[in-house]
Amino acid sequence: MSDLLTRIVDGEFIPGTTLPSETKLAQRYGATRGTVRRALAGLETRGLVTPVQGFGWVVRSARQNQSFDELRSFAQWARSKGMTPGGQVHSSEFGEATGSEARRLRVSPRSRVLRVARARSLDGRVVMLERTCYPSWIADQVAAIPDDEASVVDALSRDFDVVTAHAEHAIDVVPVSSADSELLGVRRAGPLLRVRRVSYTSGGAPIEYGEDRYLPDTVTFVVEASRESNSLTRSEFEL
Repeated sequence: MSDLLTRIVDGEFIPGTTLPSETKLAQRYGATRGTVRRALAGLETRGLVTPVQGFGWVVRSARQNQSFDELRSFAQWARSKGMTPGGQVHSSEFGEATGSEARRLRVSPRSRVLRVARARSLDGRVVMLERTCYPSWIADQVAAIPDDEASVVDALSRDFDVVTAHAEHAIDVVPVSSADSELLGVRRAGPLLRVRRVSYTSGGAPIEYGEDRYLPDTVTFVVEASRESNSLTRSEFEL
């Protein structure tokens, strides 16, 4: 049924479209209705389709964008689109900065840092794994934030008056690691969309160096370019 997923992603079935009946899909793919039903349930879990009584399986809609010029956190972006963000810390430990972490956080190698791994969700569905490294000056404050806090950015601003003023992002694709597989509940065979970021205070002090790994059917990043301006947007996965 990977062909059906591809057809949805490629736009053959636009948002709001009712898919062919389970019987017709079974005939097309040479499968039983039970197999088709399980495959559709899997697509529902991934947020691609939803069952509608009296109509059948309907392709989900609503592409939602957020420009990085707005500098919203994951949680702020989600709330602005009517979705409920969630977060759950899986690990939080102090350690010594690696060379890469030290360069990005502008600290000395082997300086004290806090590393946090957190699963992020939209409307109860885990869509991203966030690994973040914090320098010593902010590490204890971050460690005090509850493990289920939906927005660390909001908590830092609200409780500690630490505000993110600007950030840098780098986007690529990486394979699922063993740790990713366990925390996200996916097989190692697939890719993940990776966003590496460094955020700063208005004074230029690095707040965090993070790496977000999104499931591939959840969020889309779109670049729009013209002679006048260039913008990068984050979207809910476009069907």
